[in-house]
Amino acid sequence: MSQVKQNDTVKVHYTGKLADGQVFDSSVGKDPIEFTLGQGQLIPGFEKGLIDMQLNEKKTINIPKEEAYGEPRQELIQEVDKSQLPEEITPEVGMGLVSKGPDGQEMNLLVSEVKENSIVVDANHPLAGKDLIFDLEVVEIK
Repeated sequence: MSQVKQNDTVKVHYTGKLADGQVFDSSVGKDPIEFTLGQGQLIPGFEKGLIDMQLNEKKTINIPKEEAYGEPRQELIQEVDKSQLPEEITPEVGMGLVSKGPDGQEMNLLVSEVKENSIVVDANHPLAGKDLIFDLEVVEIK
């Protein structure tokens, strides 16, 4: 029976949960994800958890935040003057915004605080600082 190893292309069904059981992402009811191990497409702990799994094997893995999205980084939290926002936007805590850098690259931001003349935005990944749990099922190994 073949086992998943580095540089294999695999198809995997998954359900990602937080420690409290809240599901944040799942392929159930959709196509499985397909990717090649070792190319850095997914968080390190996800790839590591698949190594040595067999075809059709199911397993639950726990990924510490250090092997997921890491700790939130303070330099990715900034205060922005409201005058820099488009007029049609009324910022609210929890609202998602997209910022374009000088190079044209887009960055997803989350409004974490609204003040009188400014807002505080957070560019950290929403799962930064969290340990993750994944239910995995290997459905194809190439």
